[in-house]
Amino acid sequence: CSADFIQTSKHPGLFRVHEGPTPEKKDLLRNYLKSLGLPYTVSDEPKPSEFQHIAQATKDRPDAQQIHTMLLRSMQQAIYTPINSGHFGLAYEAYTHFTSPIRRYPDLLVHRVIKAILAHKKYQLPALPLPGEAHAKLAKRLQKNKAGAQMDDAPRIKMSPAEQQAWEAAGLHCSANERRADEASRDVEAWLKCKYMREHLGEEYSGVVTSATSFGIFVTLDNLYVEGLVHITELGGEYFRFDEARQELRGERTGIRYAIGTRVQIQVSRVDLDGRKIDFRLVNPAEEFSARQMRDKGPGKQVAGRNDKVRGSLVGAEGAKSKTRPFNARKAEGGKPSTRHGKVSPKGATSKSSGAKKSSQSRKSRR
Repeated sequence: CSADFIQTSKHPGLFRVHEGPTPEKKDLLRNYLKSLGLPYTVSDEPKPSEFQHIAQATKDRPDAQQIHTMLLRSMQQAIYTPINSGHFGLAYEAYTHFTSPIRRYPDLLVHRVIKAILAHKKYQLPALPLPGEAHAKLAKRLQKNKAGAQMDDAPRIKMSPAEQQAWEAAGLHCSANERRADEASRDVEAWLKCKYMREHLGEEYSGVVTSATSFGIFVTLDNLYVEGLVHITELGGEYFRFDEARQELRGERTGIRYAIGTRVQIQVSRVDLDGRKIDFRLVNPAEEFSARQMRDKGPGKQVAGRNDKVRGSLVGAEGAKSKTRPFNARKAEGGKPSTRHGKVSPKGATSKSSGAKKSSQSRKSRR
């Protein structure tokens, strides 16, 4: 309502603009949907209704959480700017922030603009601090996307070059400060989570994979909403490949997959309070294979019975609470069998029980 009022009044102001996906993110989303075999895609000039249709059509799938996460990650961050190009996520032609003038400067500017319009005056924007490094980055991005972001049918607000530059500087200033505030709150939240988890080292929790990378998986714990990294060397004694299209790690030997939405059991292994980092250790391989994983025809496919057998052998070999072997453990061991204590008996050696049995028989023969 306030954005439409400023737009129709043709008075300069700040709009909350959310642009559509970039070409790179559109290609990534298309490849991801194609890799899942879904009959859906996004056009070159996507509309919010296309994303809504995909979300509704896949809401009952086992991997719905993974698909919806990828839809969200294809979006860009919203910014403050005097050049209105609409809000893609909300499907609004004009949108701005209005409700919190006591704590958010863009809302205060919008209130001042509306007050000036009602008084039939023109609001003069006060001078703002010169943009710093963060402002320069945002200015570069805004300049790069400005031409393609503007809507052809959107009404234009006429401003002098100096006036437009001042409002753009205000938008960049507010956007940069918003990022700083978000980073500060995330940093404090991460410190508090690390402080809490440091008191629970060695404890086990259940969680879900929220991101997969070439160096491991990020797991968010149930109920606690604490995120930590399971490094790729903690996933088991085999080689894992990162599938960028599917956003998952796949084991070459067992075919086990770790993707967004996979449920796992972890153990808290390390907490870096200064670095705001938490490391997890996988307690056992993923317990459930989705229907898509079982139907996969690519490399590493295993039939259901063999998957259960391999999964059981992995759990039995590693132990429910034991540390997983390092990445090259099998190579380091040279493929030799090991006893329960991890040592191989030399050739010709006999056990203590067999030696005692022979000596007992010899004593009987003497009698």
